[in-house]
Amino acid sequence: MVRPCPSVGPRGRLRAWPGARELAPSLRARPARCRRLLPRGGAAPAGGGAEAGPGGGPGCAGGTAAKAGGAGDMTDNIPLQPVRQKKRMDSRPRGGCCEWLRCCGAGEPRPRTVWLGHPEKRDQRYPRNVINNQKYNFFTFLPGVLFNQFKYFFNLYFLLLACSQFVPEMRLGALYTYWVPLGFVLAVTIIREAVEEIRCYVRDKEVNSQVYSRLTARGTVKVKSSSIQVGDLIIVEKNQRVPADMIFLRTSEKNGSCFLRTDQLDGETDWKLRLPVACTQRLPTAADLLQIRSYVYAEEPNIDIHNFVGTFTREDSDAPISESLSIENALWAGTVTASGTVVGVVLYTGRELRSVMNTSNPRSKIGLFDLEVNCLTKILFGALVVVSLVMVALQHFAGRWYLQIIRFLLLFSNIIPISLRVNLDMGKIVYSWVIRRDSKIPGTVVRSSTIPEQLGRISYLLTDKTGTLTQNEMVFKRLHLGTVAYGLDSMDEVQSHIFSIYTQQSQDPPAQKGPALTTKVRRTMSSRVHEAVKAIALCHNVTPVYESNGVTDQAEAEKQYEDSCRVYQASSPDEVALVQWTESVGLTLVGRDQSSMQLRTPGDQILNFTILQIFPFTYESKRMGIIVRDESTGEITFYMKGADVVMAGIVQYNDWLEEECGNMAREGLRVLVVAKKSLAEEQYQDFEARYVQAKLSVHDRSLKVATVIESLEMEMELLCLTGVEDQLQADVRPTLETLRNAGIKVWMLTGDKLETATCTAKNAHLVTRNQDIHVFRLVTNRGEAHLELNAFRRKHDCALVISGDSLEVCLKYYEYEFMELACQCPAVVCCRCAPTQKAQIVRLLQERTGKLTCAVGDGGNDVSMIQESDCGVGVEGKAVFSSVFYFASVPLYQGFLIIGYSTIYTMFPVFSLVLDKDVKSEVAMLYPELYKDLLKGRPLSYKTFLIWVLISIYQGSTIMYGALLLFESEFVHIVAISFTSLILTELLMVALAIQTWHWLMTVAELLSLACYVASLVFLHEFIDVYFIATLSFLWKVSVITLVSCLPLYVLKYLRRRFSPPSYSKLTS
Repeated sequence: MVRPCPSVGPRGRLRAWPGARELAPSLRARPARCRRLLPRGGAAPAGGGAEAGPGGGPGCAGGTAAKAGGAGDMTDNIPLQPVRQKKRMDSRPRGGCCEWLRCCGAGEPRPRTVWLGHPEKRDQRYPRNVINNQKYNFFTFLPGVLFNQFKYFFNLYFLLLACSQFVPEMRLGALYTYWVPLGFVLAVTIIREAVEEIRCYVRDKEVNSQVYSRLTARGTVKVKSSSIQVGDLIIVEKNQRVPADMIFLRTSEKNGSCFLRTDQLDGETDWKLRLPVACTQRLPTAADLLQIRSYVYAEEPNIDIHNFVGTFTREDSDAPISESLSIENALWAGTVTASGTVVGVVLYTGRELRSVMNTSNPRSKIGLFDLEVNCLTKILFGALVVVSLVMVALQHFAGRWYLQIIRFLLLFSNIIPISLRVNLDMGKIVYSWVIRRDSKIPGTVVRSSTIPEQLGRISYLLTDKTGTLTQNEMVFKRLHLGTVAYGLDSMDEVQSHIFSIYTQQSQDPPAQKGPALTTKVRRTMSSRVHEAVKAIALCHNVTPVYESNGVTDQAEAEKQYEDSCRVYQASSPDEVALVQWTESVGLTLVGRDQSSMQLRTPGDQILNFTILQIFPFTYESKRMGIIVRDESTGEITFYMKGADVVMAGIVQYNDWLEEECGNMAREGLRVLVVAKKSLAEEQYQDFEARYVQAKLSVHDRSLKVATVIESLEMEMELLCLTGVEDQLQADVRPTLETLRNAGIKVWMLTGDKLETATCTAKNAHLVTRNQDIHVFRLVTNRGEAHLELNAFRRKHDCALVISGDSLEVCLKYYEYEFMELACQCPAVVCCRCAPTQKAQIVRLLQERTGKLTCAVGDGGNDVSMIQESDCGVGVEGKAVFSSVFYFASVPLYQGFLIIGYSTIYTMFPVFSLVLDKDVKSEVAMLYPELYKDLLKGRPLSYKTFLIWVLISIYQGSTIMYGALLLFESEFVHIVAISFTSLILTELLMVALAIQTWHWLMTVAELLSLACYVASLVFLHEFIDVYFIATLSFLWKVSVITLVSCLPLYVLKYLRRRFSPPSYSKLTS
């Protein structure tokens, strides 16, 4: 009889479905934040509390502890704040059109039933498998761009000013005098946004157009990534990106598993081992997947990339087969298969992908400089209103006084010149061009040309680790045996020891063959080195794989152990580095499967070992072990390696382990302690019986298994220490030192393990040698977080290392207190961070400090962080300094004069200021402390603004009253007099603002003056050419110009003479 398929009842409650019984224990075992199958919006279970949240839900330990951790039992100085309920960290819409429409797969996310190879058998609508990182679509582009421009007062002011000229009573001149400059600014903005959108569209199209193979009843067909549907059976080749969230069904690998590279999803360098569904892996061919009647029941889509709950059910067998599914069976989109060809069934697509749900929507960024100009514009507008009211009051509010107020506002409107907007946009484009053309950072592409000046105001730099600070290339650096250590320059000695051991064995009688000698004499150095190298060559999870190299095919290479065809696969690059090192010294791993391992000696002898047990590395145990039997001697040996903090209590007493581990750690090396223990046959058989019994336990299985393993982990023989270094990117150390001296605090946010992140922070000198490191203890509830924060508060001038889980608890209960303490640290390292946590940290830094942040990353897991930061442009080893423009206020002129003033008469000199430099780039790099002056924001502070306003008032008054005093009889020529003086004053003031002259600045000054003189021939309507050609006009205009500018030059000289800026001392 055919069983009913799973379905979802009202409000998300589950109806009866096959496999629910198997899934129920998994759900009960999961933390509350991952328990997604409970009905949303329904009543909480009994025992739930109002404080249930992401860290501890109704009825779970976290919620109980949160209530228990009150103020009554704590005597410290951190006030307990009310629990802050955090909103979902993923900002993408989850519901489609709206909450009550189901037309596009909308509504609350629900669990789903997916039939293998039958996408048409679906109980709900699913989104298309399309990646879309654009800010706009075809219909929202123009309204969206205009809204982003006019939501700021600075731009809205010019729009209202231009629109007012359509009203006859308010018109003061030709329409084009207002609309041409505004249209130019909008055209530049629209073109820039369109170019960026087109580039984004091309990148998205490239991803959506990638071709994959789909299994169908008609065979294998090619399909684009965007056409993949939920329920499709997709084939993913080696080194190919996984196109959608899938369940792993089959693999071509003989060991029945595959490795995934997940660094683009979670930032972890370790490869992840994934296992197929056992039922489908046993099928003879992949085509048989379409012949069986089976389905997957999966939880609703969520942002948790480290967990998954579901079941696989096959109905057409004699007895229905059900298997529980976990993260080990999941292939998330954005990861890359590192071994073999895999077949999977698609579970989630489009906006329901884990990777998409962990990224935020792209947003339009506005620079701090623009915000400051916007604020100053409001102040100027307020001054215009006050002046207009004063002018109307002087007329005793006669007649239509309200209309007069508006006319006065328009009359004085050019105090806020639209040329400011023009020059700002053009200056940013030039800065972007300079960054792209910088020979010291070749290949740099500026994605957003609206915020280049932000690089001059950065206070916090948040960087990823993998691929950003490091190259993700591990190099074996040190082998330490206690009495002697071998570095890169002495590895040939290790090689000679290995060669001598196996040369001696080949000459011994067969009865004594084998490196392990039973004599009780003191071991020679060669035997000690050999035991250490053999332990490193055996204690790992590395698998050698043979590939065709064009000369030798795969089968022949695997049979002959061809060196040129062999590559190593492992879950960690550290492991590969260790095995590659043993190969370089003479002991080569040539073969491995689930039950055996083969090593090749320098004399081409093959050593066979049987793998009896493997104890994999876990985040909690911090060690891994393996029990092997030497086929030639029958000896059973237990090898173990792990972190020094756990291995110190496992190995026999020694007086050098702690000291040498500290020395190697200070060098930035990842230290592993390697040990061994010989086991008798009876001893191993007793252990195996207890181990199997513990694994069959129903209650406290993991605890009982750990207890049995620990019975072996006593009095082990310490063999050696290994030191592996993750190669840093070029010039990382001097770059971080320069940033620190510049007053920029660097935070490292990584998805990697705590130990790895700490080693990299030391190696890169993110944490200086004289700084302590406070490793934030793992906390799970409010009380533990409270105590740990108090312990951290007592530390001074120490770097902080914290894991993502502890960070989530601290931000939930003590967000303000934690950020206050973290911002005081010289450096912060956040490890095991989810992509959304990275973005949340950036957002909290912006909110709590009000400072500018810059995010640097290289992977897909860094996208949210980069989008959330004020500046997401990665600059390697440089600080790009922005300059501040000078803009003078102007009175109102008619027709082409106002357009000319905003463009050809003054734009080039003002625009040429982008070439100005306070100091040379070499000096700036030599003295990074100069960057601290930019962080103060003095060039555009209220004090500076007020000074320029006073200068403008002085110069405007000088020009107008000078014209009245010197040209009494020729006052009808006031436009020619004042406008000429204004142009000359503008050019001189630009020259006054220049610190370092560039030849293009001189050209701009002379070209602008020439343009004005040449245009006088065509401006008969405004200026009398015969009048300005007289000698009297020339000397009087010169006097007015000198009176308006000479005092400012004198003040500038006196200020530089008696109160010079800090950088001037370096340029003299």
